[in-house]
Formats: sequence, C-alpha cells, structure tokens
Amino acid sequence: MTDITLPISVTIIAQDEADRIGMAIESVRDWVDEVVVVDSGSTDGTQEVAASLGAKVIHHDWPGYGQQKRFAEDQARNDWILNIDADERILPELKAEMMQLFAHDAPDADGYFIAIHDRLYCTDRLSAYTPYKPVRLYRKSKGRYSTSPVHDRVQMESGGKTSTLKGRMAHDSLKSFHHRIEKMNEYTEAQAKDLLARGRKPSTFRILTEFWTAFIVGYFFRGYWRGGLMGYIYAVNFAYSRFLRQIKLYETSRTNDKG
Repeated sequence: MTDITLPISVTIIAQDEADRIGMAIESVRDWVDEVVVVDSGSTDGTQEVAASLGAKVIHHDWPGYGQQKRFAEDQARNDWILNIDADERILPELKAEMMQLFAHDAPDADGYFIAIHDRLYCTDRLSAYTPYKPVRLYRKSKGRYSTSPVHDRVQMESGGKTSTLKGRMAHDSLKSFHHRIEKMNEYTEAQAKDLLARGRKPSTFRILTEFWTAFIVGYFFRGYWRGGLMGYIYAVNFAYSRFLRQIKLYETSRTNDKG
C-alpha cells in the first residue's frame, strides 16, 4: 500500500469480466485517485466485484469500443486518464515509473505510449514478441478516444506532446479458446460493417491471400515464433481473425447489394 495517490482516473470498460477485472483494479487502486468502471450489462457479477474493490461503477449500453471509452473519459474527474482493459494489469515497474513521473512537477508530455504484452495462455510467461504500444496514459484536455465503434485509439490534439514509458502492462488476452472465438466473431463482424461504411470493397485477392499474409506477418515479423507452440497458436489466431474480417466484408457487401 502506498501513501501517495496520483491525480489519475483509471477507466475500464467491461462486460462479463468478473473473473478478470479484479486483477486489473487491484493493480492500480492503491495509488490512483479513482477507478471508473463502465459496464454495458454484465450478468456474471462484474459490477459487484468492481464495486467491492472501490471502483465507481456506471452502467452504459454498448455503443461501440471508441464511444464507450470516450463515455468513460467523461465520467472521470481528473484530467489525467489511465485507460486499461478488464483483462489487463499494470506491472510493478510501470507503476514505479508513473510514480516517478508525477513525483515533482506535472509530466512533460501530454500522452504516453505503453507496451502491452500478452500473458501466454496456459503459462505464466509474458510474450517476447513485438508488443502492442498505444497511448494509454494521457491528458483528456489534450487527447480523447476516437468515436469509432471498432478502433479504440486515443487521438492526440495537434501540438500534443507524446512520449513512451519503459514499463509494461500485462494482457490476459485469452480467457479460453471458446471465449476467444466468440469475441473474434463479434469483433470481425463490427470491423466488416465499419470497413463497408468507410467505402471499402471486398477483394477476391485479399480473401485468397489474407490468412497466409497475416500468418507470415504475425509469426515472423511480429515475432510470435518466440512463443513456441503457443506463439504458433497466436499467429494462426491472428491470421484467422484477418481472414474472417475479409469474408465478412464480402458477405455484408453482397447482403447489402441484394437488399
């Protein structure tokens, strides 16, 4: 337990994450000003778990990824936001770095990129492949989440200064393969609709090559090969999600043409 509380609001969006959200909240609750959980209708007790750990829990029907995270920003009382997902947690070295960042004057930058490493499923190891590195710590007066239903990215204002933190965030991306397939199915459907709305057309060439191209990118260029068998599984999973997006774009386009 630390005696120092940083002027940060942690925002978490969630639905049916009772088995994972506790670790996310516990990784931050002792050193940030508040934890705001926006729940879109959990039926597994997520709200009760979050509230029992001191989080402010707010219900908001699901509008899409970007919109939900933007709504969560609006509920936060601080300018500084640290956004984490219900299946992520702040590691000790990242906490220490943030404590140092706020130790004296206000941080120099307006937004900070943070490396997010998958915890390999069925192991206690963090991935060694190239991590996902978005802006997650930021001033909402200088950056906000986009309103895209599928692209949850912080868009910094022109002139907003960014920097990169060295500490890492852990991501328990796989609850189970069954859950992963369900989540992938929902997300790729939303992606296909978003692509179509933005004028993208289906491509026979992309349908034929997307899986293999994505597998090569994931396994070799992203470094999934470093994860052994589980890395291979992650690469196939990544490639299949890209393939699903293409065939759903094709399906949605044909359905709309017939309608």
